Amino acid sequence: MDKKSQIEPESLIPKHGAYRKLKSFQIAQLVYDVTVRFCDRYINKKSRTHDQMVQAARSGVQNIAEGSQASGTSKKTELKLTNVARASLEELRLDYEDFLRQRELPLWEPNYPALVRFKNKRCATLDDMRVWVEEERKNKDGLGQQTRTNTKRGNENVPVGAGPCKSVQSSVLVANAALSLLNLCCYLLDRQLAAQAEAFEKEGGFTERLYRVRTAKRR
Repeated sequence: MDKKSQIEPESLIPKHGAYRKLKSFQIAQLVYDVTVRFCDRYINKKSRTHDQMVQAARSGVQNIAEGSQASGTSKKTELKLTNVARASLEELRLDYEDFLRQRELPLWEPNYPALVRFKNKRCATLDDMRVWVEEERKNKDGLGQQTRTNTKRGNENVPVGAGPCKSVQSSVLVANAALSLLNLCCYLLDRQLAAQAEAFEKEGGFTERLYRVRTAKRR
């Protein structure tokens, strides 16, 4: 028999745990770093919202990693933990939207000029985000209309009117950038979940794999 035509025996514990290479993990980790910094700067540290946002962001990262590591012996656990990560990031997405809405700050559309520039920059670290924020605060182009200023809520830096903006409040920039990252991460996790579910349906879990490996050994 040609070596190329030989089928490698199925491994009882397949390769697993390479979560650091997953794009969903990388983005979730950046979201976590951004959220910790965002909450320390813009959310009262004594409020439940502060802790809940940080914990939701952390849960997204940790459950992607834990699910990937658990996949060696339990595809069911991998599927469950990936879904927990997805749910945690959905909760975090709502918190960022609430932050903007409750303060009457703008929630940008996907084609908003500053947001398009953010996507094109493909930030991978907090330093990349910091550079982008500084660039946008100086940018006079494409920042469009802002919501009216609410001085009682500390939004004095949000420009009023429809003219070009000389600056945009950092919290608006970071919140909208975080939402953009979360949208992408949730999309990737949805695809990940679909792939995991399909693999589980076709191949089964550890028990089915154990049966196949033992049967092959007997033969």
